[in-house]
Amino acid sequence: MSNSTLTLNGISKSYNKGKANEVHVLHEVDVSVNAGEVVALVAPSGAGKSTLLHIAGLLDVADTGHVSISGTDMTKLGDRKRTEARRNDIGFIYQFHHLLPEFTAEENIVLPQLTNAVSKSAAKIRAKELLETVGVGHRASHRPAELSGGEQQRVAYCRALANNPKLLLADEPTGNLDPGTSDQVFDALMELVRGSGLAALIATHNLDLAARMDRAVRLDAGRLSDVVL
Repeated sequence: MSNSTLTLNGISKSYNKGKANEVHVLHEVDVSVNAGEVVALVAPSGAGKSTLLHIAGLLDVADTGHVSISGTDMTKLGDRKRTEARRNDIGFIYQFHHLLPEFTAEENIVLPQLTNAVSKSAAKIRAKELLETVGVGHRASHRPAELSGGEQQRVAYCRALANNPKLLLADEPTGNLDPGTSDQVFDALMELVRGSGLAALIATHNLDLAARMDRAVRLDAGRLSDVVL
């Protein structure tokens, strides 16, 4: 029995379909990510990596192909089931943290748990544990504007893992940080991922970071291939 958490089969996506300026973004993309595995998605800017992540995360729909999460084909599910899957099974991290500015670091991690029917006390315990794991537990009561860029991104990582997802999707998660901070923050992310045993697909153009993951795939001209780093 396969332990694949994410499986993409034959994923194709075009924009402006049927028009003279039709753009083919993805061509018959196949990729799988197993539980406990961290896969780097290496791609130049504009290659379609964000589109691929959005399709994998059920935020967009492919023209052809299938998306399966933990063996369940998500392709034909209705909006309600797709929303449930995003909330329960998938964590998202973006280049910019998108934290809610009026709430503290801890509250930013508590809130998504409350929407998942977790008690406030249990949500606060989970938030504190995550913040301690990434080394910013002492900043729990600070609002985003009072945190450094690296601290903000660490809080965003914690928020993405708050509901114990099966799959983590990250789009240039250290892209807006300086190199020194980037390395430290990436280490924090890897500690979270390794500790949880989830599957992770992390888009990056940083080959040094990609080399620290379990394996890498390259997206170029809409096609995916394995990479040796």
